[in-house]
Amino acid sequence: MKKAARLLATLCLSIGLLPLSAGAAEVFPQKGKVIRIITPLAPGGSSDIQARAIANRLSQELGTPVVVENKPGASTAIAVRELMRSPADGYTLLYTITVTTSQLPHLYAKPPFDVFKDMAPVGVVSRTRTILVATKDAPYSTLKEMIAYAKANPGKVNYGSYGIGSSGHINGELLKANAGIDIVHVPYKGSTEAVRDLLGGQIQLVFDGPSTAIANAKGGLVKILGVADKERLPSIPDVPTLTEAGVSGIDLPGLEQFFAPAGTPTEIVDKLNAAIMKTARTPEVTELFVRGGSTMATSTPAEHARMMKEDSDQWGVVIRKLGIRME
Repeated sequence: MKKAARLLATLCLSIGLLPLSAGAAEVFPQKGKVIRIITPLAPGGSSDIQARAIANRLSQELGTPVVVENKPGASTAIAVRELMRSPADGYTLLYTITVTTSQLPHLYAKPPFDVFKDMAPVGVVSRTRTILVATKDAPYSTLKEMIAYAKANPGKVNYGSYGIGSSGHINGELLKANAGIDIVHVPYKGSTEAVRDLLGGQIQLVFDGPSTAIANAKGGLVKILGVADKERLPSIPDVPTLTEAGVSGIDLPGLEQFFAPAGTPTEIVDKLNAAIMKTARTPEVTELFVRGGSTMATSTPAEHARMMKEDSDQWGVVIRKLGIRME
């Protein structure tokens, strides 16, 4: 009798727990509880602008506050560590770029995190690329002219990036190798600082995010030398790709993507994915992304994981070729 009673109690407990698990996603998010979107870049850059546009609309979609927190530094690792320290409950997300998932893991002998184990893919929002810009007072206006100048003045042309191992750094080293020029890398803590010094004339080149590169070019603050992609951007159709401008092999796009902490319940990840993808497809958000030089590429969590793996494999080949390493 006692054994039967214990079995009955266990069965009742198990049955009682089933609605709680299924109901976890139904009560997410709790109204008024803040959802944080961590971004690894400084305020004012392309990814920050995108994250805030999504956050504003996502707050309306989910009926609860959504805020953006900037955690720049360490080639996005600081932001990733913040995500990994956060509860796996759906209230902390990371909006990050290819540096995190496809570049940084190949730069360290012992990477500070495992993107396939420490982070849960929520969805890809867009594909983006960098744009090579020069200071408005540069003595060149095209890529070919810049290469000729750099060859005539070895070591006198500097290019800035938002950190060692960033897309700007890797693309800068690709430019250096593929064009056969001697240019000097100047790393910054964020794209905002790099662009500030470009505008001030302290450095001469930056592989910048498309939103700020296009805006600064339209304002006459920089010269665009080329787009690091296989195709021209619809928002600036007269600007050639770097291949068209004379240097091939600098054309890998990046991913703009959302992650949750590893272990976040599938039901919550799916609910976040649905809300984020719906937000990304709204006309105002899509227009902002496209106008800023991104290509919309919304996905499911499973598609995100596949795209991330493919992207990582491609960047891994490039990084090993260049021999870039971080301690």
